[in-house]
Amino acid sequence: MLPESFDLDFSDDDLNRYSRHILLPEVGAVGQAKLRESSVLIVGAGGLGSPVALYLAAAGVGRIGLVDDDRVELSNLQRQILFDSDDIGQAKVASAEKRLSALNPQIEIVTYSLRADATTLPELIGSYDLVCDGCDNFATRYAVADCSWAQDKTLISGAVQRFEGTLSTFSPRSGGPCYRCLYPDADETTALSCGQAGIFGAVTGVIGTLMATEALKELLSLGKGLTGRVLVWSALDASFRSFDLPPDPACSCCGRGAL
Repeated sequence: MLPESFDLDFSDDDLNRYSRHILLPEVGAVGQAKLRESSVLIVGAGGLGSPVALYLAAAGVGRIGLVDDDRVELSNLQRQILFDSDDIGQAKVASAEKRLSALNPQIEIVTYSLRADATTLPELIGSYDLVCDGCDNFATRYAVADCSWAQDKTLISGAVQRFEGTLSTFSPRSGGPCYRCLYPDADETTALSCGQAGIFGAVTGVIGTLMATEALKELLSLGKGLTGRVLVWSALDASFRSFDLPPDPACSCCGRGAL
């Protein structure tokens, strides 16, 4: 039974806008109403956050939060498709809000022009249904993952470098692993950034679009997700592979090490 807050009334424009979703038996009007009542926090409005935000907005997710404290630079435009040349020098979240609102004026875009860390994230994450992590450094990823786990929020996490990308889902309610089960002690000093290692621009589009797909599946309870699995895509090999990720009993976040 649907919660009373779910409104199944759609205007003619709504039906036209979302008709391809509503035609899918697995989504239908009920699923579209669920998306309208859902909320997603996207941490990082860069190469990954751009396609995630665009597809969630287009899909009609009712409230989308964007966290990023950077400004648009010329070097971003090779892969960060939320922005164009006129946005250079502007705050990313402000430019993103304008673009997403133009794409779908029916949804709410909430922006947070601040550094995502263990101090700022808890209050933000608590007010959203699901979190998407498109960050570019381990320190922020750990903060997002730890806060999401502590607040019982499902996290869709993606990462890219050079010609490869990875993706997984971490869901506290599933009894599966957390992010630190995958990366228990990553060394930030040896991890290269995109500015150091380079990135094939379209790779961020592939992984970001997969992140959006998994986020929508989680919101709609569709199909098989990536909890307990890690998906790896290689652009040069044109190949996907995945491997199982069991919970680490000694994990400092979700295992005995957290006690």
